[in-house]
This record gives sequence, C-alpha cells and structure tokens, in this order.
Amino acid sequence: MRPPLPSMSSLRSGYNYIMCRSIKQLHHPEFTPTEEEINAAALQYIRKVSGFRQPSRANQVAFDQAISEVAQTTRVLIENLQSIAAQK
Repeated sequence: MRPPLPSMSSLRSGYNYIMCRSIKQLHHPEFTPTEEEINAAALQYIRKVSGFRQPSRANQVAFDQAISEVAQTTRVLIENLQSIAAQK
C-alpha cells in the first residue's frame, strides 16, 4: 500500500518529500533554463503523474495538452522567482 501524500501545509513547513529523481532543478540564479529543459521536466512530470511513459492514441491529445500547460506554468514560475543573489 502506498503511503499517503503529505498535505500542502506540511510541505510548506519543511516536510522532506522526495521528488522524482529524473526531474532536475531548473531555477538557478546564474542561468536561465532552456525551452528543451523546461519541456523535458514537464514531460517527466506528466509521465510520473499519469503513470504512462507513452500515452495511447486515445490519450495523446490530453497528454500533449498537459505537457504544454505544465511547461507554460513552469516558465511563468521561473520568470517570477526572485533569487537572493539577485537582490544583493
């Protein structure tokens, strides 16, 4: 049986939850991630969440749409994050 996922409040309070190892950290004060890196992270995330490495033809549109939306949200997040190094 799979253990329950942590609540958002426990994540915010520093709960150490292990993320998928194939998704790499994209935010870094010294470089901006490429479109390829953002799209690869989105693909890995959708694969992990859906449980499918490759969707069936019936699910391809939904799979592609989800990747596109996660990639767009990731771009917005990275653009809006502020680095402590940048503030100095």
